[in-house]
Amino acid sequence: MRPVYALSGGVSKFVKARKDKTFQAIVKEAYDYAIQDIGLDFPAFSQVVDGSVASYFSDHFTRQLMAGIMVQDYLGLVPKPGHRVEGGGATGGICFQEAWKSVASGHMDVCVAYGFETMSHVETWKGNEFIALASDVSFDYPVGGFYSGYYAMMVTRHMKEFGTTVEQMAAVSVKNHRNAYHNPYAQKRQRYSLQDVRDSPMVAWPLTRLDICVMSDGAAAVILASEDGLQRLEQAGAHIRRPLVQVTGIGRGTDAMRMADRPHIGYDDFMRLYATEQERASTETQAYYRRLWDHGTRYPGVHSFRAGRTAGNMAYRMAGVSDPLKQLDFIELHDAYTSSEIQTYEDLGLCRYGEGGPFAASGKAFMPGIDYGLELPETPECPVNPSGGLIACGHPVGATGLMQGVFAVWQLQGSIAQHFGDSTLQVRDAHRGAIHSHAGTGTYVTVSVLERLG
Repeated sequence: MRPVYALSGGVSKFVKARKDKTFQAIVKEAYDYAIQDIGLDFPAFSQVVDGSVASYFSDHFTRQLMAGIMVQDYLGLVPKPGHRVEGGGATGGICFQEAWKSVASGHMDVCVAYGFETMSHVETWKGNEFIALASDVSFDYPVGGFYSGYYAMMVTRHMKEFGTTVEQMAAVSVKNHRNAYHNPYAQKRQRYSLQDVRDSPMVAWPLTRLDICVMSDGAAAVILASEDGLQRLEQAGAHIRRPLVQVTGIGRGTDAMRMADRPHIGYDDFMRLYATEQERASTETQAYYRRLWDHGTRYPGVHSFRAGRTAGNMAYRMAGVSDPLKQLDFIELHDAYTSSEIQTYEDLGLCRYGEGGPFAASGKAFMPGIDYGLELPETPECPVNPSGGLIACGHPVGATGLMQGVFAVWQLQGSIAQHFGDSTLQVRDAHRGAIHSHAGTGTYVTVSVLERLG
């Protein structure tokens, strides 16, 4: 397996509707930016790139089957190899990892991963229906299975089990929106208070409109290369920014589509199968978990994401991460709902199972130097969604995981000020970060770890 480097990326502005361009042209915006960021023009890069992976969630939004091959042609990539991946909200994360595999395996030396979604072609209710088709259409969908309802049910159970509060969820929304205020690519650049979040229209109790991401049009692209690919690019005139950013770990997990089919695992099996390295090493955490299980808690139930824990553990092992809160400098996390960000804190090992709510309000996941209008008891330790996340940036599904990859590369290259025109969101001395993509109610999850060399 060869080292794989993430060299550059590009993102189109995420907006409610891009009426001025086709989906092919929106992808080209991101693609051209990624090429120009390494100092090449379109013809020169076309001679060097070996192929691509395309990411888009639903044929329904474009009303076009094989839309990926239309983008492939528009980008001048035919007749080079390419394929499309799809995995709900995790589609972009899967695409990133499939491009990594193409390079790591030796099949390609330079591969571009691109993703898009143009969700504005339908009314919001119809878009939500299309998204709901990623649930079980024989079992869940017929009884009103829209995702806001699913996530409301999951967090309601989390609240009952662990005492999670609506104010803790609102703190996530405040954090992500205020981060996005400094991100020119974000769809919603707003400053909200806790009260603003709770006063916004209720969608599915306890989730308000400001607890939930929005539909978007947008695209993103990342260029990955091997060492041989680096040499070829530089011979073509590319200016590769150093130190390099390497993808040092990837992980994936899955779970049953129907939440009712997910098991309720006891303490011993949880510790054996799912506990993180630091959980197994801590007698205090083991005693804490014993008390939870004696009280009746089980894992994952409907309030945790077993696929996320599986993906995180796999990526961490590969990257040599044993304590993510201490060893990761930031995480771009799939926050389609404020509640899912809180649940994912636990499964990615940022805090103990059941402590996601207090962690959300602690300040540890916030950026330093930003006035959030909150009284945070602790200092930032591992910023989560410094970009603003899905809630504020938007969620053009096929592009989202790749957007995270682009922002992670820029963070690790120390180039946020160059791309944003503002250094506020630059994580100081960022050395290692992670990106996390999540589908359905946790049916597909990917985690990738990226690291700056030197």
